[in-house]
Amino acid sequence: MKFIIRALLLGAVLSFSSVAQEVMLDRVAVIVDQGVVLESEIEALIQDVKKNAEGNNQSLPSDRALRTQAIERLIVKNLQMQMAERMGIRISDPQLEQTIGNIAANQNATLEQLRAQLIAEGIAYDDYRESIREEIIMGEVRRANVRRRVYITPQEITTLLELMEEQGATQAEYRLGHILIGFPAEPTDEDIAAARERADKVISLLNSGSDFAKIAIASSSGSEALEGGDMGWLNINAMPTLFAEAIQGKDKEELVGPIRSGAGFHILKVADTRGIEKVTIEEVDSRHILIKPSIILSEDKAKAMLAKFKEDLLNGDADFAELAKEHSEDPGSALRGGELGWADPNAYVPAFKEALARLTPGEYSDPVRSVHGWHLLQLIDRRIDDATERKKEDKAYQLIYNRKFAEETENWLREMRDAAYIEVLDS
Repeated sequence: MKFIIRALLLGAVLSFSSVAQEVMLDRVAVIVDQGVVLESEIEALIQDVKKNAEGNNQSLPSDRALRTQAIERLIVKNLQMQMAERMGIRISDPQLEQTIGNIAANQNATLEQLRAQLIAEGIAYDDYRESIREEIIMGEVRRANVRRRVYITPQEITTLLELMEEQGATQAEYRLGHILIGFPAEPTDEDIAAARERADKVISLLNSGSDFAKIAIASSSGSEALEGGDMGWLNINAMPTLFAEAIQGKDKEELVGPIRSGAGFHILKVADTRGIEKVTIEEVDSRHILIKPSIILSEDKAKAMLAKFKEDLLNGDADFAELAKEHSEDPGSALRGGELGWADPNAYVPAFKEALARLTPGEYSDPVRSVHGWHLLQLIDRRIDDATERKKEDKAYQLIYNRKFAEETENWLREMRDAAYIEVLDS
């Protein structure tokens, strides 16, 4: 079947080129299961990387190395988008506009200012919208497939809490550079030896003053290769355990590795470090009713449904808990009458958080649209939380979850990539 698909795809491209040979048309560069990666997509990604590198005064490896990394990035993206299609994941235009509005707000800008900035950078707004839509979809796919692979034991939380107590109020954060010299899922001794040899050569080059980001782009098998290996800021407890143990006590600019894992040999660079200041957090106790628009239930009808609920609640004709149990499509809270309990509002999606910020205790919101659907919210109360034991446990759980989620995401992507039919076509 896959060869039939390939023949049809190539036949379509050839038929178009025979009609208008004088026009340079796009072509299929890679067959990815039931989809394709086009040459134009590869070129666009390479140009984006070059543009970012130029803006950051960053040197780059050869075009061939860039192309290899770009193809890998696009293969993984294509596989995720195909899975989203099979899962029926869609992001509507109202959801998309809400997200883009939140992005602009987080940059202290209006939507019009964001548009102007994109135009100044030579980015078409429609292209930007679709790239954000794809990012949201891939995020939903990863959460749906990876979340069930994460399991946290009470002992892990207890152990981390003890470590956090030992470290005190300030905990180190590291900005890490990462290069992965990978080997196959079931490597032979020769595969391991060859990967180790390449890793030792990379360490030698770095110790001789070679640019870390350039080598990462050219050689790394890690998911952040095209970002020069930059993993961003990571709490010591949120990064992979293998990395945390290796970098503790290391100073800025130090190289660590090669460190072997099931994926290959890792080389780390401590790009920077910083401490964590203790802060007081305002927590909110709230409840909500979630209605998700569908083919049967339109956006307007979902919104009107919640507006009617609010009217009934204000008139004393309905009970919030009963409405939530009967109608809410958030299974986690519906059985509790919509109760979300005490939480840091930053844990909620931006639209939800902003709606809560406008409410006084006991007040109901108007219907609010988030990426999850339409919400009717009630703020029950607010409090200032310093460092309660429950909060520490929540923080410990989240740190462990983030670390395991990141590790399992890499494993899931690699498994999906290994199981897929991939054919890179000759130029």
